Amino acid sequence: MKPTQRGGEIPRTVAAIDWTRWRAVDPATLLFIRRRGAGGPELLLIRKKRGLGAGKINGPGGRIEAGETPLAAAIREVEEEVCVVPREITKSGELRFQFVDGYSLHVHVFAARGHEGEARETDEAIPLWTPEDAIPFDEMWADDRHWIPMMLKGQAFSGRFIFDGDRLLDYTLERR
Repeated sequence: MKPTQRGGEIPRTVAAIDWTRWRAVDPATLLFIRRRGAGGPELLLIRKKRGLGAGKINGPGGRIEAGETPLAAAIREVEEEVCVVPREITKSGELRFQFVDGYSLHVHVFAARGHEGEARETDEAIPLWTPEDAIPFDEMWADDRHWIPMMLKGQAFSGRFIFDGDRLLDYTLERR
């Protein structure tokens, strides 16, 4: 185990963490836009160009700024990363990520049923409209394959995940 910033050890299992006292280094968001494509339902994903997960496919999102609500941050991040404005937004779930190097995230996940504008590439991301039955989980974070299907079914969820770099060590996922 590697030491945290406070000198303690980061557990490598979900059960070994006192989640009642756990606090994330960064609060963050993800927002997935859905649309009806010519071949069926599609999900707007991105290939991240920089930051945590650069090179991976994910949903648009990022850190919540001081004084910002999770919803406002999610909308801002989508506009900044792919130049569209999401509409008909609902909260899908919450994810807590603990990395063994001490970094941690509390992510608020949203889904939108519409948008204004055309998605385009920015310095941060390349937009990818993806058929919902062909999500490229092998190019995404390992946790995504567990909770994205719940989001697509409209099931609320809460998850806790332990990562060592890109490697998922342990997790719990519940319907809410």
